[in-house]
Amino acid sequence: MKKVTEIKSMQAEMARHKQQGQSIGFVPTMGYLHEGHLTLVRNARKENDIVVLSIFVNPLQFGPTEDFAEYPRDFERDRALAESEMVDYLFYPSVQEMYPNKPAVTVSVQDRTDVLCGKSRPGHFDGVATVITKLFHIVMPDKAYFGKKDAQQVAVLEGLVSDFNFPVELVAIDIVREQDGLAKSSRNVNLLPQERQQAPILYKSLLAASQAIEKGERNPASLVQLIEGMLKSHSNVAIDYVTILSYPQLKPLEELTGKVIIALAVKFSKVRLIDNLILDLDQEEPLCIAQ
Repeated sequence: MKKVTEIKSMQAEMARHKQQGQSIGFVPTMGYLHEGHLTLVRNARKENDIVVLSIFVNPLQFGPTEDFAEYPRDFERDRALAESEMVDYLFYPSVQEMYPNKPAVTVSVQDRTDVLCGKSRPGHFDGVATVITKLFHIVMPDKAYFGKKDAQQVAVLEGLVSDFNFPVELVAIDIVREQDGLAKSSRNVNLLPQERQQAPILYKSLLAASQAIEKGERNPASLVQLIEGMLKSHSNVAIDYVTILSYPQLKPLEELTGKVIIALAVKFSKVRLIDNLILDLDQEEPLCIAQ
């Protein structure tokens, strides 16, 4: 595995592989790797000749009151994990390398951002779209891999790839969970012991809503009430949002139909967690809840 820290060096390496006709799979991350990230890498390894993993904590996607400084970092651990998964290139640029000056041009996302996490994090997805645009130009991947836990991010990036005609296939991979159902996240390490015991209620509440849909419930307000009730009864979280929207359009629904996302975000004392289920109500088989 080769560690690269400079953009020009990374572009030169990728151009060489392109000239040799090799396919490139890309997994962009902010580090502190967990099983979810490694699942993305394994999928990339199966489907591509060359696998690139980037580690870059992107300051543009953090608001002024958010946890940029506290975001967990452990590069040596991450490097060992990436090497164990046979990553070919570890791209690890500094903030100065990625943003040597104040950007003259950034990406402004016009749709799919006024709901879910975007509603309470203005500018967040502009920062995500800007850094992904830069990374796509640097790595030049054929396929890029993202987890469905950040389902709004996936929806926004699908729009980015489509609108800007990137020659990249975006591959969305199901959420990887702990045995008790908690979605794996780099931020889970910041949960206090009691909070970690309470955290599985996030997924359990989503499953309860899915089961209600299986039984015929189609009123979004009733399902939101069900989820909020379970969260309040079984944890001390502050609820940021619980919502049900069309997917990937992320539009409100008066009645559930088609493909939908049931999503939530909650705040514990030191960490904000998100989770979701994406369901297709039009399919004849039982609803897929393996998210």
